Amino acid sequence: MTITTIFDDTIAAIATPFGTGGISVIRVSGKDSINLVNQIFKGSDLTKVKSHTIHYGHIIDKDNNILDEVMVSVLKAPRTFTAEDTIEISTHGGILVTQRVLEEILSLKIRLANPGEFSERAYLNGRIDLVEAESIMDVIYAKNEQALKIANLGVKKETSKLIYDLRDKLLEIIANIEVNIDYPEYDQVDMITNEVIKPKTKALINEIEYLLNKSYQTRIIREGVKTAIIGKPNVGKSSLLNTLLDEDRAIVTDIAGTTRDIVDAYVNLGGVTLQLIDTAGIRDTMDVVEKIGVERSKKAINEAELVLLMFDQSEKLTKEDLELMELTKDKNRIIILNKSDLKAAVEIDDAIIISTINKTGIKELETEIIKKLSLDNLTEQDYNYLSNARHIQKVKEAKEALENVLIAINDEMPIDILAIDLTNAWNLLGEIVGSNYDNELIDQLFSKFCLGK
Repeated sequence: MTITTIFDDTIAAIATPFGTGGISVIRVSGKDSINLVNQIFKGSDLTKVKSHTIHYGHIIDKDNNILDEVMVSVLKAPRTFTAEDTIEISTHGGILVTQRVLEEILSLKIRLANPGEFSERAYLNGRIDLVEAESIMDVIYAKNEQALKIANLGVKKETSKLIYDLRDKLLEIIANIEVNIDYPEYDQVDMITNEVIKPKTKALINEIEYLLNKSYQTRIIREGVKTAIIGKPNVGKSSLLNTLLDEDRAIVTDIAGTTRDIVDAYVNLGGVTLQLIDTAGIRDTMDVVEKIGVERSKKAINEAELVLLMFDQSEKLTKEDLELMELTKDKNRIIILNKSDLKAAVEIDDAIIISTINKTGIKELETEIIKKLSLDNLTEQDYNYLSNARHIQKVKEAKEALENVLIAINDEMPIDILAIDLTNAWNLLGEIVGSNYDNELIDQLFSKFCLGK
């Protein structure tokens, strides 16, 4: 595969985390990277070595002083991550020595890379598509084994294939419409009418709906599930948070209203990451600060994908408890009765009974959470669906465009009008893989990546 790069300059950045360690890696990419680094490398002549080889030597400054003993990898275009000539310098992992080597590199005609610029170059040079680029960062930030599997499917282009397949089917319809309009006398092309387009459009919508339904699970595996712990003051919300985390993250006292603001943390349950949100106890209060916390708790309910509604089973349900039942009735909800170590004063069907003091019922709660999210067969799950919120939104927009095609067909609009919405759907899917993104959007997307990546 021949790839022509579009950049004239050369960039560099530290590719490993900042700090003290065994080694640090400095990455240099660009058409002059080998020639320029060779000027400060004392060892083999890097301009004459084979690609994908490693060389021992020293980095020297302008006065010929040795800055560090290094190993240098030489990677020649196009078989590199950026599709450009690339040098990777492994230095000792000290903060000062790494910085000095980088400064010496930047004293040449090499500039410091922007965050994500190496990945951006890989994309703009045609080495990877946008889904692959985003998946690289998903690999780095994966919070659990399943999220890592999803990210690797993106890196291997399996996720991109889903989009390319949909675009190919759309393009076939669009191309046939164009031929029918521009060359009506051409005998060897199928006659395209509304009656022909309608079932094909419906089939595409069904495909997209199936894809979106399956993508729900992969998205929450990748991003985690916003889980709000809701209840009156002093029912044990903070104790539950600490129990699930197995650490004292939230302050726990017998004083009602101790938690006055939202506390959140991440926990991995059976391969699923939950973003646990310990909210302020919801009750009528005159305390100004606590009142703000209560309002934020109500907002957390609206934004949560799962609600853990807690009651104190040693006390009868109050008016406030019943209001919480009503407030969360339409949410994906698990009712929890805490303080099973005390005499029960209330029973609720399907409630999970626990004791945060004795740590009983916690395993049953964890099992119910996985079941509630329909993620109880994670080891058998097909992960090759969409998980990125941007991708899912674009697919939804493409579906709306196709639904507009059906409306136009029912209104007996001519096929050239249908082609407008079909092309719109094709373009929207193209934005997922980066086939038609403008430079400003691309820069904004890659700016969220790591420096050195």
